[in-house]
Amino acid sequence: MYRTALRHVRAHKGRLLMTTLAVLLGTAFVAGTLIFSDSIGQSVKDSVSDSYSRISVQVTDTAVNTDPDSGAGKHTGARNPLTESTVRRIAALPGTRSARGTVTGFAGLSDPHGNLIGSRGNTRGANWVPSADGQDPQYPMAQGAGPTSADMIAIDRRTASDNDFKVGDTVRAAVNGPVLEMTVTGIFTTDDPQVRAGGSLVLFDTATAQRLYLEPGRYDSIQVVATPGTSQNELRGEILPVVPHSGNITVKTGARLNADMAAQSLSDMSGMRNVLLAFAGIALFVGVFLIANTFTVLIAQRTRELALLRAIGASRRQITHSVLLEALLVGVSASVAGLVTGIGTGAALQGLMGSMGSHVSTSTLVVSPTTVLVTLLTGTMVTVLATLPPALRASRVAPVAAMRSIDTPATHKSLVARNSIGVVLAGVGPALVLWGAARGGSAGNLLVAGGAVGTLVGVFVLTPALSRPAIALAGPLCTWLFGISGTLARQNAVRNPRRTAATASALTVGITLISALTVLGASVTHAIDKQVTQNMKADYAVSALLSLPVAPTLLPAIARTPGVAAYSALDDQRLRTDGKDLAVTGVDAKSFDQLIVPDMASGSTTALRRGQILVDQDHAVNDDWTVGTTVPVTYPDGSGGRLTVGGIYRNSEVLGSVLMSRSVLSPHTTAPFYSTVLVKGVTGATASLQQALKDSTGDNPLINVRTKQQMRDHFSSQINLLLDAMYALLAMAVIIAVLGVVNTLALAVLERKREIGMLRAVGLHRSAVRRMVRLESVLIASFGAALGIAIGSFLAWAGVRLLSSAMTGLTTVFPYERLAAYVAGAALVGLLAALWPARRAARLNVLDSIRTD
Repeated sequence: MYRTALRHVRAHKGRLLMTTLAVLLGTAFVAGTLIFSDSIGQSVKDSVSDSYSRISVQVTDTAVNTDPDSGAGKHTGARNPLTESTVRRIAALPGTRSARGTVTGFAGLSDPHGNLIGSRGNTRGANWVPSADGQDPQYPMAQGAGPTSADMIAIDRRTASDNDFKVGDTVRAAVNGPVLEMTVTGIFTTDDPQVRAGGSLVLFDTATAQRLYLEPGRYDSIQVVATPGTSQNELRGEILPVVPHSGNITVKTGARLNADMAAQSLSDMSGMRNVLLAFAGIALFVGVFLIANTFTVLIAQRTRELALLRAIGASRRQITHSVLLEALLVGVSASVAGLVTGIGTGAALQGLMGSMGSHVSTSTLVVSPTTVLVTLLTGTMVTVLATLPPALRASRVAPVAAMRSIDTPATHKSLVARNSIGVVLAGVGPALVLWGAARGGSAGNLLVAGGAVGTLVGVFVLTPALSRPAIALAGPLCTWLFGISGTLARQNAVRNPRRTAATASALTVGITLISALTVLGASVTHAIDKQVTQNMKADYAVSALLSLPVAPTLLPAIARTPGVAAYSALDDQRLRTDGKDLAVTGVDAKSFDQLIVPDMASGSTTALRRGQILVDQDHAVNDDWTVGTTVPVTYPDGSGGRLTVGGIYRNSEVLGSVLMSRSVLSPHTTAPFYSTVLVKGVTGATASLQQALKDSTGDNPLINVRTKQQMRDHFSSQINLLLDAMYALLAMAVIIAVLGVVNTLALAVLERKREIGMLRAVGLHRSAVRRMVRLESVLIASFGAALGIAIGSFLAWAGVRLLSSAMTGLTTVFPYERLAAYVAGAALVGLLAALWPARRAARLNVLDSIRTD
């Protein structure tokens, strides 16, 4: 039996090509993801392994967020900041050799052509801290000297080389205020991991860095080096008593910092890897339909042969094992090829990162034993498990009955049992989805997730029964448009419902996910668009890139801009109440009604002028607040107070959770954080006013001045970017589904070789044969797409219901044009997939086909 299995694989290697290719693509996706993430993770780990090699202990003010992606130098309210006196106390300790206060943040540096370097936040600024000899040991100068005044700057050597900067050049730099014209005084070398990863670093003198990022005399961290013979833990013990005792101050050893950074890097990579593996799993799941379909057809074509083996003594178990062995051989060979392809894919992705400007090391390609084992086991197990049902069906055919027919149709009993199971699942699944959507919360999420799985499985089980009436609806149109070819195509599409269902279901999986994402994206975009339109009376929003704050120094310039009728900076701060954070936004109470229109559920916006707060409905419900409720709070500067709820508004992504007057908030903050400045024009939004606002902000490349329409477009572009990434990851599943269509039609042509020969013999032209095969493919693909859109739209509706409690105004929006385009696209894909099988069918020799046995 084993020799028989080997012979069959060799004899039918052409018919197994698409199956092999599907497994190859899926396992290549898995292997490429694991290799790429492991390689980049190792590169990052190597890069950061010695990031703190020169530091024994670091004291950090966590109330200052120096992450470029979330706003450099962002104040979150430090009660006890790190100051120069803290540095002196630490420097005076017996175990301290040296102590330096550091200030870091994002720096917008322009290249010689005026383009922003590090537009994604990978350009950082830091302070130059010279020692007694006038040099900073952390940043050795290769050329020139360090900065000593506000108009001086030093640039790392790689950035200077890439952009042809030289000592004495004038460069443009910006943080969140007007653009600064600065002179390059030095070019330095550094082993900073971010620079080695492709980022840039510039240095200011300490006073300038503090003014740009924090406030005079304040540091975000203090780096300490121990004296010889003092361990890191001993020095940490000495430092703890002399630093401010508050929750925002942390003291960590260099070893701990290295370990934390390496762990964070690996955690970041694991998130990306898990997402990619999830989509690889979807691709392999789609491949299951192709594999099962292929072996079902091959077994049907070999029924007489298998029956003969049964007749001469082969047991059912031997037949099953023989078919599974064939699947094992296909799975192993395809998985090995997929592993090799995945290695190439991982290397290509590393090269792509290099071409996009990343300097993460690509010299090492990590192919771990785990990757090899996971790839081979995944591909092999998926292939064998997908083949198990056809193998079991092959072993259950009685020898005598099988000898009387080339094909054995599914029994009425088996179809009834399948349809009964499908009806139950297709009934329970949607019921759980509806229950979860109505209930909401975490329990509702679980119910919807379970119902979604039940719905999909139920529909897949019922697809053979659904295919007949669904495709029959297109019968009259096919006959009217394409005559006999259309009639034959419809009959062929429903001749074997199981095969049609398996082929269509592969497309259904991909289209379900794509259509669900499309409906969700359209619904969220519509809700945000509506909120911007309804809640905003302002004509412009002035904000900074990368979530940086707008500098307070820009507010007077904006106020003086000709044509400005009213403006208000939105000051984002965090208060404490009942032991938890409370995010608040400070606004100008006097101009509030000219700029913002919250949808009030109770109370009035005039409460802001009385020093009261406005809260959204979520906080009102969760904290049991009503108009008149007094809330005890702790301000960012540590002082306490009591605020009265003066109004409750419906949730809005635009307005935030709590609004209060800046005149009440500002005296109790350590520093403002102006996320946005809203502006109302005297004559509304005009091009001249927009340009005037840009000019008043110093023509800063980091500052955006957006109209309401541009704000709406900005939100839409972010959602569309996420959707495009998801669509790209789903492309592999769609490709495998297309291979399934090609495979099914190609095998069907072989199976119906005699029938096609008879049709040709009675006068059917070659063009009509090609048209028949193409139409059959179009019908199957369109059916699968329509089914996917129906399921995806239903699940998206449930998802919107779950999200509606968190986003006011969120309703389900069906983009009918795009959904219709998916059906048309699937039909086109079906047409293209049928080109080769149709050409092959039309070129069959009539006499050879008729005498086929």
